[in-house]
Amino acid sequence: MAHVHVVYAHPSERSFTREVLDAFLRGLDEAGRTYTVSDLYAREFRSELTRAEYERESGLRSDAPVPDDVVAEQAALAAAGTWVFLYPVWWADCPARLKGWFDRVWTVGFARKTVGPPTVAEKALVLCTAGYDVAELDASGCYGAMRTVMLTDRIGERARTSEFVVLGGSATTDETEWPALKAAHLARAAELARSL
Repeated sequence: MAHVHVVYAHPSERSFTREVLDAFLRGLDEAGRTYTVSDLYAREFRSELTRAEYERESGLRSDAPVPDDVVAEQAALAAAGTWVFLYPVWWADCPARLKGWFDRVWTVGFARKTVGPPTVAEKALVLCTAGYDVAELDASGCYGAMRTVMLTDRIGERARTSEFVVLGGSATTDETEWPALKAAHLARAAELARSL
């Protein structure tokens, strides 16, 4: 069974997204899977490229070193066969900290223009929470756009298979119906982990 690396992005320890992470990790434990977690907010992972990083990535200074925090993220990915990206949907995308993670971690030599075989996961799972349910996100066009950006652009051929799952409805479900929907979402998160 392949080791799992989870990239998690949410600033609050008391969020529904955090509950989803906890349920997912319980599912991994129940399945006997090993895993690591990069909690981007807890680590205060810097999301913006520095000038030196930009110049390295644009080819102006291709000999510039990769920052240590980025090297650590790349090593965690390289050690895992499954990558999981877990985050809330904000304005039809991931939080800026996770967007910046992709900007910084998908470096030349690691995720593109590699010398030798690139680092490729067996599977990538994108698991996100959303205020709107999937039907509403689909009707507005946001679901398709979010899925395309994450699976085609950001992950692309960096994983042999990929899946996009939205656990939605937290903001639009009647408060009397939310507890049951929430429980179903948490059960689904655990089952997704067990079935990886």
